[in-house]
Amino acid sequence: MTEGRMADRFRMTLAQLNPVVGDLAGNAAKAREAWEAAREAGADMVALPEMFITGYNAQDLVMKPAFHTAAIEAVRQLAKDCAEGPAMAIGGPWIEGVELYNAYFILRGGNIVSTVLKHHLPNETVFDEVRIFDSGPIGGPYSVCNTRIGSPICEDAWHEDVAETLAETGAEFLLVPNGSPYYRGKFDTRINHMVARVIETGLPLIYLNMVGGQDDQVFDGASFALNPGGALAVQLPAFDACLSHVDLERGETGWRILPGEMAVLPGDYEQDYRVMVESLRDYCGKTGFKKVLLGLSGGVDSAIVATIAADALGPENVRCVMLPSEYTSAGSLEDAEAVAKALGCRYDYVPISGPRAAVTEALAPLFEGLKPDLTEENIQSRLRGLLLMAMSNKFGEMLLTTGNKSEVAVGYATIYGDMAGGYNPIKDLYKTRVFEACRWRNANHRDWMMGPPGEVIPPRVIEKPPSAELRPDQKDSDSLPEYADLDRLLDILIEQDGSIADCVAAGFDRATAQKVERLIYLSEYKRFQSAPGVRLTKKAFWLDRRYPIVNRWRDPS
Repeated sequence: MTEGRMADRFRMTLAQLNPVVGDLAGNAAKAREAWEAAREAGADMVALPEMFITGYNAQDLVMKPAFHTAAIEAVRQLAKDCAEGPAMAIGGPWIEGVELYNAYFILRGGNIVSTVLKHHLPNETVFDEVRIFDSGPIGGPYSVCNTRIGSPICEDAWHEDVAETLAETGAEFLLVPNGSPYYRGKFDTRINHMVARVIETGLPLIYLNMVGGQDDQVFDGASFALNPGGALAVQLPAFDACLSHVDLERGETGWRILPGEMAVLPGDYEQDYRVMVESLRDYCGKTGFKKVLLGLSGGVDSAIVATIAADALGPENVRCVMLPSEYTSAGSLEDAEAVAKALGCRYDYVPISGPRAAVTEALAPLFEGLKPDLTEENIQSRLRGLLLMAMSNKFGEMLLTTGNKSEVAVGYATIYGDMAGGYNPIKDLYKTRVFEACRWRNANHRDWMMGPPGEVIPPRVIEKPPSAELRPDQKDSDSLPEYADLDRLLDILIEQDGSIADCVAAGFDRATAQKVERLIYLSEYKRFQSAPGVRLTKKAFWLDRRYPIVNRWRDPS
């Protein structure tokens, strides 16, 4: 116990931090800094999230013997470095015999004094823990200073058995370390589960989550503490890395968490937008890219991606490129320039008419006698992809793709053309929500945004009929249902895993529903080769929804 601390008080420092997958030394340094802050604050213990030493979700990297051996050694070294002062709790891998576990270590006095092993291994959506880790037995609490603490690790707290066993074996409060990624509505789901654990056990509960982006996932923090009965005592901010000292006091009926920080959580549209910004910021920061570029068409999708990029990296680090053809309208040229100017980004103008003429001439002997069709439209898109990738190579700027989820779902994109690039911030955002995101950003500005305040996307960009502008007078609605209808169909078929019969019951024409379903299945090969993009829902394309590329089944209902 920290010197001078009363026996009925316990101070825990919560380290809601942002690890980097694979950066064992960097993650250990963050843990040491948190421990030093806890020591200065007179804390009894500092807690870090699940698998913090390796970063999360590290996937198959954790199974590599050289990696998990190095991670365990990093934890042992942390214990030695942090011997004199508060205890430290930190997540990482653990080996016993030939079995690999997701573990939570308690470090004190220079040693690992307790090891908690995760029992319930999530094996759905983005998680494959059953193929990576072995399931540990349900254990009892560990002792720190003057109390016994139980730590269900993440998924363990979504089931009643682990928490109940801990309570029955003497735990006086619960500390739940998490690597819990964002999806829309996740906070309500989390708090409902944790309130259930508190009511079942009668114990206070501290829920600690990490922050930061990792590939397609963003960990949104929003750590909190609940007292018996389910009353919220502490609420940390969403998305921000922070340290918070949480005080508990023991009375006649056990421990109670004293009222602490009560951050206000953002609404749904702000959460989605923040996730898109943070994912791009961390994807670039953790892979070493300082600048990005994108093709700015004058349409709403590229406008919101440019805005997200400016907010994530700063306008000075975003290059917007207009690559017009003869089908590009004067309005699109004006709108693209207006967006780049409003954001303060660099704007380049690279017409594709010359390269297109050269490609047409090269192919003319082979295509003689054949009518122009989708081939010629796709050549335009692929030329843009080629030119943008050339700029990416030359300037060291990562190319962003700009296809929304509606287009990604039905393959309304050109592979090796507008799908070329390294990351797609709006890959999980349906077209109807793209419009809403634009309106929300025009009306709101926050201190975590690096772009300018005010209206950065002109209303005419949001209101005009969407078009790829690859042929005269083209509109997206020539090839697809109106986006309001398309997105409702996609919600049934993808988000709800519904059937054609469900679409018909919702009022849609059977032939239209069948066409959309067919497009979803036919475009699987495109998604397989598409750039990664941030996850906003539980049905994001990639780990959440895994379908075969070769697939002849169609719903007969």
